[in-house]
Amino acid sequence: MSLEVQKMSDTNKPKQPKFTLEFKQDAARLVIDKGYSHQQAADSLGVSLSALGRWVRAERNANAGPSDKKPTLALAERDELARLRKETERLRMEREILKKAVAFFAKDLG
Repeated sequence: MSLEVQKMSDTNKPKQPKFTLEFKQDAARLVIDKGYSHQQAADSLGVSLSALGRWVRAERNANAGPSDKKPTLALAERDELARLRKETERLRMEREILKKAVAFFAKDLG
């Protein structure tokens, strides 16, 4: 795929909205604590039903005690994991740049 075609296809992708952790937790609380149906909460907040369902499951699993089920991450843990993965990738890139710089300057000295 040429670069021009790739750029065009990237611009046509719909952007996924970024919601804060607090928004996700509050949205889940509407269903869990306030008794809203998933559909009512999703419609009133303008979010997809599937996204709201994931947030509710994450909050319910975070509040439940240990069980035999597959462990899932709470919204706060997911948010921190995503942040740490981004930071790790940035640090790896910086390390690679520094390695190349050291090799370049070592070649000049030798």
